[in-house]
Amino acid sequence: MQKVRGFYDLIGEEAEKYRFISDAARGVLNLYNFEEIILPVVEFRELFERSVGEATDIVQKEMFSFEDRKGRKLVLRPEGTASAVRAFIENKLYAQRPYVKLFYEGPMFRYERPQAGRRRQFHQIGAEVFGEERPHADAELIKTAYDVLNRLGVKTTLEINSLGCKEDRKAYAEALRTYLKEKESELCPDCLRRKERNPLRVLDCKNESCKQATRDAPLITDYLCTDCREHYETVKNYLKALGVPFVENPRLVRGLDYYTRTVFEFTSDELGLTVCAGGRYDHLVEELGGPPTPALGFALGVERLMQLVKLPEKEKDVYFVVPFGDKEVFTYALKVADALRREGKRVELSYRKGGLKKQLEFADRMGYRYAVIVGEDELKEGLVTLKDLKTGEQRKVKVI
Repeated sequence: MQKVRGFYDLIGEEAEKYRFISDAARGVLNLYNFEEIILPVVEFRELFERSVGEATDIVQKEMFSFEDRKGRKLVLRPEGTASAVRAFIENKLYAQRPYVKLFYEGPMFRYERPQAGRRRQFHQIGAEVFGEERPHADAELIKTAYDVLNRLGVKTTLEINSLGCKEDRKAYAEALRTYLKEKESELCPDCLRRKERNPLRVLDCKNESCKQATRDAPLITDYLCTDCREHYETVKNYLKALGVPFVENPRLVRGLDYYTRTVFEFTSDELGLTVCAGGRYDHLVEELGGPPTPALGFALGVERLMQLVKLPEKEKDVYFVVPFGDKEVFTYALKVADALRREGKRVELSYRKGGLKKQLEFADRMGYRYAVIVGEDELKEGLVTLKDLKTGEQRKVKVI
């Protein structure tokens, strides 16, 4: 048996890196007073058709879709924001307090070609803020992500843009369609379809020909209304005040249809890939059946961060308990191991067969610090022989 293509086991150092990233993110999110929400992996397909957008690659090409025994169309969630919004509405969190700050962690699923930094099952840590439309929320959310990445020691470049309001995007979409009409011969088949239904998606295409075709396209920032322009300028001023460096990218649109106004991406200087992204989605709650509620959020890509983080060096101060003798000795060894653990020590009770020399060689190879030798003599004396594998010193001590 083997794992399904695009799915991976996280073992050893990879598992340690995952936990390191999770702990760092949770530490920062706790400082900003986010509360955790645990979301289901399976959702109705309609949730993502209505939120992410029917014309997006995620919905059209990348979702793991299936029908249950009652014929209902279900999916493995491809992203977390739509699920968080659904939970916000369904659980009436909007009725509990004026604004809500949630974070989630877990696997997402997209049926795409597996490659470095891109898997069919991948993990995200996301944060969502519901109920605040003023620009200081945008700046603080971006600062939250910035603090997580700094805590992880990952070097990134922050790019920001504003997509404006619905009216701004409508005016810009018309201008972009007009421009793209002259570039049809340079567009890929997908973008020929996108340019009519949602021309902003063309700006997000990774095809080199499409990138060249949109190089001189009009900029959305030239179509912002007074309110949206003021909102964007204020966000930038707040980021400067917080000491968060950024680069404006007027072609940054993000790949999901629900974004409005502020959008942002943190790109790894080393990988050249996005490791965190987000923005505002002020109409999504209402579009999914909730009350009008401004909202914004971001998601961190855990697998990509795993390629970048360096685990802190740590000594394995493991106590390796080595029993030699009959059942009484093993009973004593079990009690010794239990007593050491109750003192907060990390203990490995040996399951290996073989002489003392082989046992100690194994412990040294594993990087363990101490050997706790338990034999007939130690049982009679009520002691253990404690050997420091780093210095070679050993002495008899009482544990229980």
